[in-house]
Amino acid sequence: MAEKKEKIIYISGHRNPDTDSICSAMALADLKNKISARQVADEHADRVVYKAVRAGHLNQETRYVMKAFDVTAPTYMRDARTQIKDIFDDKTQSVSGNISLRQAWKTMRAVKKATLAITDSKGHLEGLISTGDIAKSYMAVFDNCILAQAHTPYVNIIDTVEGELLAGDAKQCVTSGKVVISTANTEIIKDHIDAGDVVILGNRYEAQLCALEQHASVIIVCDGAPVSRTIRKIAGDNGCAVISTAYDTYAVARLINQSLPVSYFMTKENLVVFKENSYVDDIKDIMMKERIRDFPVVTEDDCYAGMISRRNLIDMNKKKFILVDHNEADQAINGIEETEIVEIIDHHKLGTIETIKPVNVRNQPVGCTATIIYQMYIENDIEISKTVAGLLCSAIISDTLLFRSPTCTPLDELAAEKLAEIAGLDMEAHAVAMFDAGSDLKSKTNEEILYQDFKKFKSGDTTFGVGQVTSMNAEELKKLKDKMKPFLESARTKENIEMLFLLLTDILSENSYVIYAGAEAENILSQGFNQMPVDGEALLEGVVSRKKQFVPVMMGMLMA
Repeated sequence: MAEKKEKIIYISGHRNPDTDSICSAMALADLKNKISARQVADEHADRVVYKAVRAGHLNQETRYVMKAFDVTAPTYMRDARTQIKDIFDDKTQSVSGNISLRQAWKTMRAVKKATLAITDSKGHLEGLISTGDIAKSYMAVFDNCILAQAHTPYVNIIDTVEGELLAGDAKQCVTSGKVVISTANTEIIKDHIDAGDVVILGNRYEAQLCALEQHASVIIVCDGAPVSRTIRKIAGDNGCAVISTAYDTYAVARLINQSLPVSYFMTKENLVVFKENSYVDDIKDIMMKERIRDFPVVTEDDCYAGMISRRNLIDMNKKKFILVDHNEADQAINGIEETEIVEIIDHHKLGTIETIKPVNVRNQPVGCTATIIYQMYIENDIEISKTVAGLLCSAIISDTLLFRSPTCTPLDELAAEKLAEIAGLDMEAHAVAMFDAGSDLKSKTNEEILYQDFKKFKSGDTTFGVGQVTSMNAEELKKLKDKMKPFLESARTKENIEMLFLLLTDILSENSYVIYAGAEAENILSQGFNQMPVDGEALLEGVVSRKKQFVPVMMGMLMA
């Protein structure tokens, strides 16, 4: 029965993840995996594993939450495009450079491959051996000193001729001399055998003794002929290996070159090698141009990982993603357009994500994605662990500003209360600790402050970005205004957007200052909120929600 493969479906929040984006992705992965485990699996079906990843770096608030519940944050995924390690399934084992050409040929036939990777003792790639290399060694090599030149191990000779070692050390190698077929009388033999030669002979005692007297390094006795104790003793004393084989001299002569180590014939220069983390988009043109069937793949530390062929590109499956807490292409992980989106769970307005086929979309007008995930646990009758409850409750506290945000609904409050009960959490105390951690802005750079919670939006031909900083320290926010104003224009230019806004939200007073950059930003802002900004800033009383109170106004003004 074919072994089941493990298929991964990634769950990702937006590119500048907040606490909801991270915690909801982690909780949804937990939920999906539990549902999958509970179902009766088809014995022939591939196993599906759900894995939370993050598309950006954690902000301080989220770091606090991860530490509070003693969990490891999702792995950072810089780019969602398909990598070599996602599509190549050829884990053909590498071979040592010491194995014989015959053994390499047998291995190729067994694994149905035309190329094998040669690695050293630490797994590092040394070269490649192909069927063409083996054919060349058999058809084009006539040098009878080739065994010595290649430092052929005795064990290779024994294996190739299917022989038995009667004297000598199999670990030794042929280091000098030539290959001699001894069929003549002893007088002629003496003139042709030199010290170190490999001698192929029959059952004649005189010929065997003559080869030993001439200090041959190896004698191969053919036709299964018996070898006397005397010959074995003399061979042992002289350091000569004696190999007995059932093959005749003709067969042994044909086979002997197949005992050569593959390292002698392997290709080791100008190899086309790919890193397993390389993106398929970056290497497919190279693969199509090169007249090679299989390409070696190595890890980041240059250890051999397997082989990839053009067939892998033809049969390539894109990475599969579930998006949480966003559905805008500009907010998604880099390369999302090259993936297959299978599901979206969000609480924002529907945006610009496009899918190649129908998918499940769950979009609810609640204050937090974590509230929807909580509902899904209840609907599927899956028990919520204390840790997951703590993560989901933290996300709701963060997104609703402890129920102060106008986006907060009764459902958010109910979910948070139930989750806090499961987690044994004092919401008020936890909220203060979370917001204090997120408000510690003194050591952060301007870029870190802006991007700790930043999203892009598009209306018609206009793209604008909105960052938000929440704090319980009004004095800190006032200082931040002057610090951030000069930075916004360079950030706007870097992002290649028409306008950029930064909301500085005071959780306690439930007001926000807004600073901005862009030629039309001040005009749009003044008309949308019916007040004229002064010195590059405006106070928006009662505005704490980017999603429900700020962005809709901006979108409306741009569409007017």
